[in-house]
Parts: sequence; C-alpha cells; structure tokens
Amino acid sequence: MSDKPNLEEVTSFDKSKLKKTETQEKNPLPSKEIEQEKQAESS
Repeated sequence: MSDKPNLEEVTSFDKSKLKKTETQEKNPLPSKEIEQEKQAESS
C-alpha cells in the first residue's frame, strides 16, 4: 500500500454520463411571514 491515493478512477471519470437533477429543499427555513404569525399567536 502506498501513501498516495489512486486517482486513476477519478481522472477517468466522465461527468457527461451524470444526469442533471433538480434539487429541492425538503426543509426550507420558515419565512418572515411565518415567524410573525407565530409571534402573533403566542402573544
């Protein structure tokens, strides 16, 4: 085992084979309107 990592696979990796995916936030942060509603409810 050598100390240097094997970069053979990484350098030969073809990015064009990857599919383009749309990422969507599953847990978006609450908006300012929601924060104001919560404060209005608790007061």
